[in-house]
Amino acid sequence: MSTASDIEKYLSTAQIQNWRNSDLQRYKDFCLAEFLRDQSSQVSSTSDPQLYKRQEAIWELFTSECVYFLDQLMVLKEVFSATLTNLQTANCLIDVDSWRLFANLNELCLVSFGFLTNLLRVIGDTLEITEGGGPTLPELLSKAFQESICHCLQKYCLNYTTALLYLDSLKAREDFGSYVKWCERNEQCRRLQLRDLLVAPLQRLTRYPLLLRNIAKRCQTEDESGGLQAVAEQVDTSICDLEGKVKWLDNYQKVKQLRDALVWQPVWERDKRAFVPESLKHLLKAVTLENLISHRSLLHEGKLVLTENTKLVDVYLFLFDEFLLITKIKRNKKRSMGPDQNPLRVPQNLELDQLLKEGCTFTVLDQPVSLDRLQLRNIDQLNASTSGLPHSFIIMHQNRYQQCIGAFILQAASESAKRVWISKIEGAVTALLKLDSEQPRVKSSSLWLESSQI
Repeated sequence: MSTASDIEKYLSTAQIQNWRNSDLQRYKDFCLAEFLRDQSSQVSSTSDPQLYKRQEAIWELFTSECVYFLDQLMVLKEVFSATLTNLQTANCLIDVDSWRLFANLNELCLVSFGFLTNLLRVIGDTLEITEGGGPTLPELLSKAFQESICHCLQKYCLNYTTALLYLDSLKAREDFGSYVKWCERNEQCRRLQLRDLLVAPLQRLTRYPLLLRNIAKRCQTEDESGGLQAVAEQVDTSICDLEGKVKWLDNYQKVKQLRDALVWQPVWERDKRAFVPESLKHLLKAVTLENLISHRSLLHEGKLVLTENTKLVDVYLFLFDEFLLITKIKRNKKRSMGPDQNPLRVPQNLELDQLLKEGCTFTVLDQPVSLDRLQLRNIDQLNASTSGLPHSFIIMHQNRYQQCIGAFILQAASESAKRVWISKIEGAVTALLKLDSEQPRVKSSSLWLESSQI
């Protein structure tokens, strides 16, 4: 395995390939007037003001794409990705997964360069600098965003969370730290850090609709304006689709992580009155957490305090779209989950992340509380003060005969935290009952949860 000194020794003679000797680099800092003078064009702001404003909006799209391509994508590719590849060729950092850091960066570079080349040609045709005969601006933009730009940016963005968490896990290593510091000190980075550059494609994707609508507002014909508005809406749709995929992916990873941390005790451990001879225990079907939570959406989670007999017990609640789990936290310091075990988890709940990192498990109390069997009771401040249970509420679990088979008095850290929990539970119950009224749940091996309609 390579050491920091090995990395430094190799990088002391390493050189970065120059990619800036091109027309794109020259035009990047031009305003439209400077470009027109450079091309000896007769178009000016006085000859046709409306056309000139349209060309300024197109030029903004072009120059901002130049900045994105030259100062961000190519810096990532040549300074960071290519250097890592060269180090691995020299048997350094060979265990670092380049894809998890940079994903389809090479594809992004090719797509952006092709888009810039074609856009520059269309600008030349429009200004009668070149011979013409190529696609019109709406044709180029529609084809580029539909066939390549949105698709490859979505692919990159879906890997973005993985990249950040993987980067955080690697930074603790001295050898990897030496590589990153050397790259970030390079003058091409212009004081930007690796994290700043990794987020650039996400920021670029969200800026495209603004740039496209800015051009559409300055078009001279309704057909051209409508075509560009359609392209902008297409990018908006792609962004919304990406947000949905990211939410699904995050939920999938959270549920996958919880599946390994949840513990469901067998009935003879959960209920002391249940006696099952050792020789017969194999006849009782074990609970499969895979079937229990794999297809569920986790809506809310957090730590509360449960009043149990005469003592207060820390519990952790998981609110899914069909049921509520009340669990006891069991700490196990010998077992620790490293950062690699959860590559896509967005660290929204730092408390849960820390508990999982420490190797804690969550033992399910009693059984899942189906939301169509759940009754929620708020404890007002007067009764809460009288009973010595501030910020409390009650969850009652009913069976199909409307009998209460479980009651849990739960205490939040504050009144606002209690209101959030009550709101989340009430919202989940309402959504489930509405869904059941429209499309009753059907029994299956993996999605079955008994309904109160039985």
